[in-house]
Amino acid sequence: MRRALAALLLAGLCTAALAARDPQDSEGSAEPPGLPRFPGFHIDSSQHRDFGEFRFTTTQRAVDDPEAGDAKEGRYWFADYILNDGARQPSALELVRNHENAAKQASGALVFRSPASGGQQSAVYRLARPEGGERWVQIDIQNDGFRYQVHLLDVGAMAQTLEFSTAQMRDALRQGGRVALHGILFETGKATIRPESKPQLDEVAALLKQDGALKLMVEGHTDNTGQPQANLQLSRRRAEAVVQHLTAQGVAPARLRAEGWGDGAPVAANRTEQGRAQNRRVVLVRF
Repeated sequence: MRRALAALLLAGLCTAALAARDPQDSEGSAEPPGLPRFPGFHIDSSQHRDFGEFRFTTTQRAVDDPEAGDAKEGRYWFADYILNDGARQPSALELVRNHENAAKQASGALVFRSPASGGQQSAVYRLARPEGGERWVQIDIQNDGFRYQVHLLDVGAMAQTLEFSTAQMRDALRQGGRVALHGILFETGKATIRPESKPQLDEVAALLKQDGALKLMVEGHTDNTGQPQANLQLSRRRAEAVVQHLTAQGVAPARLRAEGWGDGAPVAANRTEQGRAQNRRVVLVRF
């Protein structure tokens, strides 16, 4: 178990499909990224926010006053685990030591531990992420290991989803005939548009309504994660999803086309997450 935790703790943002599921997991629940659960537990509830804040219990004062904790901002995950019927119950110390050893083997460290005998016990770990930045993990243990919660946060600034205003897109299309948007985001491996994309999509719809003669080709582009043919199909579906969203806002379908380029037209190296993020984009091309 310790080796498995160490190998996966900083493995990047893994999907729920890669995590070991349990038949008792609540519907729609998911593991925090790269942090497999202790054997014999199921997820009672979970949540994920692309940008959130959590105050980590990093001092003795924060044990009694959560507002005294160390506040971090970034991508946030939470999971609440409960022991399955008939499964072996680990001690609170065993849970702490497993996570502590995994953190150490991933060049991380224990920041603070609160061993409240008979009550909730907490441990906080800080790790350096290979792509840069920090990952913070807090484990809260209740009933001497019968239940535990994990808070995981990748420190980072809020992504700016509104890259271009209506006027800026209009100028870019007039000058160069195209504009690349990184603020239209999709669920990983899917063509489902994420809610935080709405501000940018609203600006695109407003642009089309202001200029009744404007026609746009919507191009989808991916990074090189996965197979090229699958990426090509995914990029096409994402472009079609954008077209469908715009037509639902009242834009005539004849003014829009969808095209997918997959990973065939990168604008940055795919060796880093920053480069891959640049390659994942929607491009509007005037026709």
